[in-house]
Amino acid sequence: MAERWAGIQVSGEKVTLVDINVPDDDGLYEIVADKTFSLQAGDRSQAYKVMHDRLIGYIRENKISKAVLKESALPLKGSPKLALLHSAELRGVAMAAAASACETKTLAKASISRRFGKRKADEYLRDDDFWEETIEGADLRAGSREAALLIISSAKKKAPK
Repeated sequence: MAERWAGIQVSGEKVTLVDINVPDDDGLYEIVADKTFSLQAGDRSQAYKVMHDRLIGYIRENKISKAVLKESALPLKGSPKLALLHSAELRGVAMAAAASACETKTLAKASISRRFGKRKADEYLRDDDFWEETIEGADLRAGSREAALLIISSAKKKAPK
């Protein structure tokens, strides 16, 4: 029987959550929902509480059994900016919310190629054929592929073609 998993990625002041039915065999991953939650304006501490509650609510209401979150990464060029720190704060809120509602793990984008397949994550993200052969169901926005890949690389025992 398929399990519901959430792939969660934070960027700026937005949380992207991809809700997927993970097959227990070699079947296709079914996209149930592709959502973006935006941080509300105003006091950040209150906005974080609202985001925390929204994420917990979504996970519990939709019976998500596992969540995989993209880990923070340092910028390749220059020094970190305030926006990077704000994203890290929001990522922490998302991690705490997910861990409060289901089994949760984090995954670095760089580790995807080491533990899943022989290609780099960005190659999978650009490969339309990979997505057509791997998923079905609701539309998946191109910008949400990374959140979906977190689930696929964590759940799949063997790398796709």
